[in-house]
Amino acid sequence: MREITVDTDMEQIAPVTDFLNAQLKEIGCSEQVRIQLDVAVDEMFGNIVRYAYGTESGPVTVQVEVEENPLRVVLTFIDQGIPFNPLTRETPDTTRLKAKERPIGGLGLFMVKKTMDDLSYEYRDGKNILTIRKNI
Repeated sequence: MREITVDTDMEQIAPVTDFLNAQLKEIGCSEQVRIQLDVAVDEMFGNIVRYAYGTESGPVTVQVEVEENPLRVVLTFIDQGIPFNPLTRETPDTTRLKAKERPIGGLGLFMVKKTMDDLSYEYRDGKNILTIRKNI
């Protein structure tokens, strides 16, 4: 397992994505899966930047682990911000309203839920821990 810790700043999404992509390249990950994981990083990290520490900033650790049998990537986001489980957020209704009429928010997480194989959340020892698993 490898990890990177950065400050909650939107400009840190690129270094986190680069960190992930270097490891995906090592295992010969497909372009499609890489793009899906990049979207997940963008969405999850972005939510932590916007909401975890209120108007303050704080650290975010992103761990990347490659598991075998089945071959999959496990991303774990750890912050010490306000306890919040994004997985309990109601799924947006994409069937009844036109795009312009829908309330803002929730579609990014919806996309992550649809493209990843497993998501889990726990609050432990004063930390939000969000784990995403994607089979390769």
